[in-house]
Amino acid sequence: MSETTATLMVDLIISLDGYASAEGWPGWWGLEGPEYLAWLEEEGKKDFTTLMGANTYRVMSSMSQQASDDDSAFSEEEGASLSGLAAMPKIVFSSTLKEPLAWPNSELISGDAVEAVRELKRSRSGTFSTLGSLSLCRSLLTAGLVDRYRLVIFPVITGRTGSERIYDGYPDVSLELVASRTFDGRSQLLEYIPTVIDGPPPTRQG
Repeated sequence: MSETTATLMVDLIISLDGYASAEGWPGWWGLEGPEYLAWLEEEGKKDFTTLMGANTYRVMSSMSQQASDDDSAFSEEEGASLSGLAAMPKIVFSSTLKEPLAWPNSELISGDAVEAVRELKRSRSGTFSTLGSLSLCRSLLTAGLVDRYRLVIFPVITGRTGSERIYDGYPDVSLELVASRTFDGRSQLLEYIPTVIDGPPPTRQG
């Protein structure tokens, strides 16, 4: 029997050319539709523990607070998705943040994130899911700790304005597709089982 009792999922939102954000483009590239936002709200109700780094914590906790304000600029669907994050259990990896964290249901771990997640997977059950935190995702994948790799790809190429290239510094990884879905006729969800590999498979002869 495997020692692992918890599942770890890297969860990323990207442009078609693999950027996490782009200059001048709004969140979700301004292309979120009702199907996608409804799915996000349902995902927020699941028994996940969210993992993130300090920068993501600062950005998302601020957005979550703004979404809960009466004069919020977010739509009703966006607000429900963002404010719902406050109720979710969250683990934040940081050597600069100090307890107590202001965002509700947030646990701070200041040690090595990879070793901490390795121990969390051994000692806890359920599903851990990342939020943003590209360097954390890369480190966990490289360490072979990721059980699911899930992308939502928005139909935009940000070749001129794109920033935060997601796959830079990754090892070679083979991906087994286990789920897919289209939202609002434009955005694509792809979920894989990832396996870190040394390189391309040998060429077949003959």
